Amino acid sequence: MLRWTKRQFLAAAAVVLPLSLGAAQAVTPASAETVLRVIPHADLKNLDPIWTTAYISRNHGYLIYDTLFAMDESFTPQPQMVDTWDVSDDKLTWTFTLRDGLKWHDGADVTSADVIASLNRWGQRDGMGQQLFEAMESLTASNDKTFVMKFTEPYGLVLESIGKISSNVPFMMPERIAKTDPFKQIEEYIGSGPFMFKKDEWVPGSKVVYEKFDDYVPRSEPPSAAAGGKVAKVDRVEWTYFPDQTTAMNALISGEVDFFEQPANDLAPLMEIQEEITVEINDPLGNIGFARFNHLLPPFDNADVRRAAIMAMKQEDYMAGAVGDQKFWKTCYSVYPCATPLENDSGSEVMQTADIEKAAAALKDAGYDGTPVVIMQPTDIPLLSAFSLITAEKLRKIGMTVEVQAMDWSTLTSRRAKRDPVADGGWNMFHTWWIGADVSNPMAIAFSGNPDKGWFGWPTDAELETQRAAFARAANVEEQKEIAAKVQDRLWSIGASGQLGQFFVPVAYRSNVKGLIKSPVQFFWNISVD
Repeated sequence: MLRWTKRQFLAAAAVVLPLSLGAAQAVTPASAETVLRVIPHADLKNLDPIWTTAYISRNHGYLIYDTLFAMDESFTPQPQMVDTWDVSDDKLTWTFTLRDGLKWHDGADVTSADVIASLNRWGQRDGMGQQLFEAMESLTASNDKTFVMKFTEPYGLVLESIGKISSNVPFMMPERIAKTDPFKQIEEYIGSGPFMFKKDEWVPGSKVVYEKFDDYVPRSEPPSAAAGGKVAKVDRVEWTYFPDQTTAMNALISGEVDFFEQPANDLAPLMEIQEEITVEINDPLGNIGFARFNHLLPPFDNADVRRAAIMAMKQEDYMAGAVGDQKFWKTCYSVYPCATPLENDSGSEVMQTADIEKAAAALKDAGYDGTPVVIMQPTDIPLLSAFSLITAEKLRKIGMTVEVQAMDWSTLTSRRAKRDPVADGGWNMFHTWWIGADVSNPMAIAFSGNPDKGWFGWPTDAELETQRAAFARAANVEEQKEIAAKVQDRLWSIGASGQLGQFFVPVAYRSNVKGLIKSPVQFFWNISVD
């Protein structure tokens, strides 16, 4: 017997209704130029993909910026802006030469000085970048097209670092922009990628527009994930933000838009029956749900309190409540995605406890004093909104005082950067997800134990940092696996984050859309519209 959720029932009824006037007017009708009309997964508010790890900012970055190397579909780094490179016999000196034809959107040539400034800024914010620069002796320019990295010892993840596929992506920016303090947002948005950002047409909370950059010279290789030729096959890419999923679905069904990046899983059946719409999984690794604690503020400045909270988290409850149909999710108690090389079960007993009574006892033993827990709830992203409410219920059941504060995702991504007390705009918890590719090894910024350079939540753990640094210097795969297990054990020991399961979110698009690239990241080059 077919059972529908309340939202499915309401959405099915709404399909026959016209779009709300506000949403309908926000979508640009088709014209003589080719336009790919997209519903993004979130509102774009923060435009600096180095300052934030938010995936909407990363996707924005891929449209307008380019990278030195890029990961192909087998997660092998391939040259992108780089033409040739050479490694000395002692593995200490790496020399790179840029390919011809690289220009910024303002017409200036891309130079080694731009590259050096961009890498330096990225290296202060990204987990892999931080480890790379720790091992680096110098980064210098030989001429306008050639730059050199020198290391104090052989470093095994050079290309993997500067070619990483997701947040923070080492995007190249003009030197003057890249010299911006990495802990402040840039204010100018000039890239060298296949599309240009039309700041004059940007309407925060509603619309973002990108226009084809005619002077972009793509590589000759076929596209493969982030690598290969980035061919802009449309004149414009327009993102129209819909805070309501049902309204977004109706826009796709009616043909007002072409592509829906992350429809809610429970709406998939309603779109699958539409002849003109394809619903499919585009990311082979899926996503890892995260419950992130603020380690700086009480009550989660106490590792035992964090671990007690984790003990209350039952992955099946989160996945069933937020994702729904089990074909879209599975439990996974490794901090690295299941079915990837570094998956292991070291230290995962705390996450597998999933018992309210045991968690309540642990919380009492930890000395919890009733300090309220402020959970930021992004109501415009249904999955994260559900995660927030499920956690709130579980924490209340184990005896914690909880306040859920509703906001949109773009507000959350700004507020989570605040280290202030809760009374001054700080926070205690938020929920998010990482794509599997982002957390597939210990170098992920999500696993940092450095409170000055680490990800939001700011754990402090010297042992964790020592093991993460050792991973990049491992002599072979077996040693990497051994170190990865130690990192995982330490993450669970300090209660760095709760992991809520591994899940897959579909994309949905109309039959006029061709050329979608299979990848953990949504790319908009190579896509054409009929």
